[in-house]
Amino acid sequence: MRILVVGGSGLIGAHVVDVLRERGHQVTTVARSAQPGVDHLLDMDSASADELRAVLAGHDGVVYAARTDEQKPLRKPIHPQFRRDIVDPVVRLFTAAREEGLTRGVVMGSYYTYYDRLRPELRLTQRHTYIRCRVEQAQEAREAAGPGLPVAVLELPFVFGRAGDRLPNWAGALDRWARSRSPLLAPVGGTAVTSARAVAVVAADALERGSDEDIPVADENLTWDEMLGRVAAAVGRPRKVRRMPAAAVRASLRLGGAMQALGRKEPGVNPSYLGDVLLAELYISPLTGRSLDGSVEETFPREP
Repeated sequence: MRILVVGGSGLIGAHVVDVLRERGHQVTTVARSAQPGVDHLLDMDSASADELRAVLAGHDGVVYAARTDEQKPLRKPIHPQFRRDIVDPVVRLFTAAREEGLTRGVVMGSYYTYYDRLRPELRLTQRHTYIRCRVEQAQEAREAAGPGLPVAVLELPFVFGRAGDRLPNWAGALDRWARSRSPLLAPVGGTAVTSARAVAVVAADALERGSDEDIPVADENLTWDEMLGRVAAAVGRPRKVRRMPAAAVRASLRLGGAMQALGRKEPGVNPSYLGDVLLAELYISPLTGRSLDGSVEETFPREP
């Protein structure tokens, strides 16, 4: 098959490109900025229908692996901006893909959509604009694609790994904290985690099957203190991670939310309700069974 990977120079996109080529598929890459291995420069926020159809022509499938920062505070109302960043580019892309006759697609989504289905009592789409837009992204991508173009949505948790100088967008602050002499503190609860390589393998499988499923992806389920302890050990600063009282976590997050509200700003994941998410066990089943050790060490290398 011939596959177009949008965001092909990013952490996940680069691994998708590698896995597809290892399996003998032809791959074309699209990115916003010039990087080695990028075939087409295109800003998905402003690309016209004609520009999208031109890069999609002759392909069998497309992978959307562009990244969005859900924690960037924006001035209220924030939903229109998050739609422009998350939903609209995917709708335009899959509309063009349908018109060009593509037969399969993959969207890199978020495991928050998995928990929106699994834990409706958390009211995630009502409380968090980012999660609402991720749900809209999956639904509207499929509507734009139509019945002849199945679209698989990979629901991704924390993703470890490296692609050149590309790292997870959350890794920098955690790396500095783990290497410091500061005490390590974590809330109760936990999260699913995976590697960029594992995501790429699942994406390639979905393309080859022509899947239209929602596919949650995880290698391991970790408590927050286990995850932070793994990072500290990887950088060569192993130490005990202490658990924070749930009341303290909720209070600090609500205070942060109130401070942002005073400035009429809000991130995509609302800190006033984030405690309900952080203190839950955001686990995925079944797991891939792949080891995460190598990806943790890639993301957080030990100092020489």
